[in-house]
Amino acid sequence: MNKTLLILSCAALAASMQSCFKSEPLNAECDIEEAYVSVSDPKAFFFNPSDTLVTVPSDRTTIVFEVRQSANLSQMAPRFVLTPGATVQPPSGSPHDFTGGTVDYVVTSEDGKYKRTYSVSFRPNIRSTSETVEYNFEHYYLDPKNFKYYCWTDLNEQGDTLFNWATANPGFMLARGSATPDEYPTVPCEGINGKGVLLETRSTGSFGVMVNRRLAAGNLFIGSFDMQKALTETLKSTRFGMPFPMKPIKLTGYYRYIPGPTYTDASGAVLDRQDAGTIYALFYQNHDKDGKPIVLYGDDSQTSPYLVALTRMDIRRPQEQWDKFEIEFEYLKEVNIDELDANGYSFSIVCCSSIDGDIYSGSVGSQLYVDEFVLQCQKVEE
Repeated sequence: MNKTLLILSCAALAASMQSCFKSEPLNAECDIEEAYVSVSDPKAFFFNPSDTLVTVPSDRTTIVFEVRQSANLSQMAPRFVLTPGATVQPPSGSPHDFTGGTVDYVVTSEDGKYKRTYSVSFRPNIRSTSETVEYNFEHYYLDPKNFKYYCWTDLNEQGDTLFNWATANPGFMLARGSATPDEYPTVPCEGINGKGVLLETRSTGSFGVMVNRRLAAGNLFIGSFDMQKALTETLKSTRFGMPFPMKPIKLTGYYRYIPGPTYTDASGAVLDRQDAGTIYALFYQNHDKDGKPIVLYGDDSQTSPYLVALTRMDIRRPQEQWDKFEIEFEYLKEVNIDELDANGYSFSIVCCSSIDGDIYSGSVGSQLYVDEFVLQCQKVEE
């Protein structure tokens, strides 16, 4: 091959490769997947090493670090793990003053077409000596990534996010991606006062038949949903609890329950029984003796050795009108006040429209309505 032909061949090859590179679409995702903080003296800011890292579910845009009340928040510099190719402003690792509340970060996708705004805050642990905590369901929105299903958040008087409720709606999207938001298992409804939440057991369609997971119970809980485990380790996908610096005593609220007409098991066989719903709450130690973080899941939320207190109401009779419930906690262990002050306990409320939904048994169409929860906490002396 002569020199001229070789040059032309190389140029053609380079042009061909460049064409291939150009055909690769740029990433359209603009998510913060993880947020973390590096400080010279972590114990001056955080209770546990694990508190320096926050994993961010894809349907959330609020990031909260739990810190000591004495933490100096004037020069905090959170860093972020982003979806490939995405960028963030202000830059990851840049210092900011968080003493006044939240700082907003805007993430832009690699292709430049999409943006998401995240609110980051550092929440000092402040234990109240006497409290009742009210949970209402007035604040909901479509998930900010896919706009496919509803999400709920609780706000303080200033309008800042206190915490996010979680559901298994993201997992239902894997089974029935064509469903409209109102066809998902957990949706808004008219409550006893303002808005409430409707949890309805739904069919998972042909996909569910193929994998013997024919129904998805509606659920609502304090915690987070791990989308990556939704198909492989389903009961590990529901992560219950958030740090809670008070001692819960009693949970009250309002509910309605209408069981579906036909009860089936995971194989689709019809059984002669009536569906039931459930509402329960749990309080547990969130670190082991070596400081390793503990989370309770769908498979151990009521049997874990780290469980400290539990209350539960199983709803086995239809209740078509709003009715008030009141359930008290049974304590299995004493509460250590030092651990309570150090964010050493977590709390969750869990609601489900089919009590055996975790094994894909229940009645499609079972409906549990909930609204106006109030948690009474005991005064804890210093």
